[in-house]
Amino acid sequence: MNIAQYFISLVLLCISSMAIGQTPMQPVKVELKEENGKWQLYRGGEPYYIKGVGGHTHLDNAVAYGANSLRTWAANDAISILDEAHEKGLSVLFGLWVGCERQGFDYDDTKAVEAQLERFTEVVKTYKDHPAILMWGIGNETDLFYSDFKVWNAINDIAKMVHEVDPNHPTMTVTAGLDVAEVQLIKERAPHIDVYGINTYAGLIGIDRELRAFGWEGPYVITEWGPNGHWEVPKTDWGAPVEQTSSEKAESYKKRYDKGIAADEEMCIGSYVFLWGHKQETTPTWYGLFLEDGTETAVMDVLEYSWSGKWPENQSPNIKSISIEGIDRYGSAYVKPGQSCTVEALVTDPDMDQLTFKWELLPESTDIKSGGDAESRPDAVDVSIIEDKRSGKLIFKAPKKEGAYRMFVYVYDGHGNAATANIPFFIKK
Repeated sequence: MNIAQYFISLVLLCISSMAIGQTPMQPVKVELKEENGKWQLYRGGEPYYIKGVGGHTHLDNAVAYGANSLRTWAANDAISILDEAHEKGLSVLFGLWVGCERQGFDYDDTKAVEAQLERFTEVVKTYKDHPAILMWGIGNETDLFYSDFKVWNAINDIAKMVHEVDPNHPTMTVTAGLDVAEVQLIKERAPHIDVYGINTYAGLIGIDRELRAFGWEGPYVITEWGPNGHWEVPKTDWGAPVEQTSSEKAESYKKRYDKGIAADEEMCIGSYVFLWGHKQETTPTWYGLFLEDGTETAVMDVLEYSWSGKWPENQSPNIKSISIEGIDRYGSAYVKPGQSCTVEALVTDPDMDQLTFKWELLPESTDIKSGGDAESRPDAVDVSIIEDKRSGKLIFKAPKKEGAYRMFVYVYDGHGNAATANIPFFIKK
C-alpha cells in the first residue's frame, strides 16, 4: 500500500466511524474454552459452532440454508457488511488484510510495518463493539511464496494489539494449507494468535491428524474449503488443469464436510465454505458456488443438507460426463482449425425438470495469479454453430486461431439451479 492509498483508507475509516457513531454498539462476547478435552467456542454465553460462508453476497440464501457466519478478508465496506450480517443473524470473521511478500510488502521496512499496525489499530477500535463481530482474522496466506519470517512477528504485534484493545473477540491467522514450519513459527513468533485458520481443498481430510502431529494444541477453523484446487488436479499435455464438474464438486464437498470438518469434534470449531459468490480464478466456474447471474450449483444442495439436515425440495441437475470428438476431459483433445467438432454432455435431473443448455467457448486463461489474487476473465470467442441439439450435444466449427481453449456448458433446470462442466482442447494444424 502506498502513501496515497494509506490516507484514502484512513478517510474511508473516518467516514465509517461517523456512521457507526450514530448508533451505540454493544459487543457480543466470544470466548474459547477447553472442556473435557474438547475446544468449544461460546458466543454470548452460548455454544457456537461455525457454519460459515466465505463472502458477503447472497446472504439471504446463506441464512435459509442454515449458515450462521460469514468471512471477510479486509475492512472494505465493513460497516455495511457488519450491519447486514447482524440484521440477518450472522456473525462475521472480520479479516485484516496483512501485507503479503508476494504482493510487494517488505517486512524489513519498519515504517511500513508500523503504519500497518497503526491502521489496524484504528480499524479494531472502530469496529470492535459491533455485535456482529465473531473474531479477527489477521492475515490470509501470508506464508504463500514468502521467505521473511518476520511476518509472524508483525502478525503477533497485531494480535497483541487486538487483545489489548478488544477483550471480547479472539484472534486468528490463516495459512495456505498446512506445514510443520508454519505451525512452529506461529507458536514461537505469534503466541497471541488464539485460533489457527487453514485454507485447504483436496487435502482437507486428514488435516486434523497433521495439525496435531505438527504440534498445534489449540482450536482451529477450516477457513476456506471447496473443490479440488487448480494446482491439485491432472493436467492436459499443454498444461491446462482439468476442472471437476459441478456434480463431482458436490460429492467432494459432502465427503470433506462429513469426514473432515464435522468428524473432528475435539479441536475443529467450524468452517467457512469457499466461495460464497462468483469469481474468475483459473476459470469462471472453478470456485464460485453461484454463477454470474446468481444461479446456484449442486454444491448448494449438499451444504443445505450438511447445515440443516434437510435436502432442498428441488435439486440441481447432474452432469455425468463431457467429451469433445469422443475424447473426455483427461484425454488431451486436439482438433484442427475450422474443424467440425462435436461436444456432448450427459446430463440428468433428479426432479425430471425440463433442462436448457448454454454453451460458451473461452480461450485458456493466461492471467493466472496466486493466493486468490484478482484475475481477468478471458473474452468469449464467437462460435460458428453447425447444429445445437439442445439436449447436451453441440456441433460447432473450431476457431481458426491455434491455441488452448475450453468449451463450457451450463445446464439450467428452471428452478434457480444449474450444472456446469467444461472441457479443455487444443487447436493445432
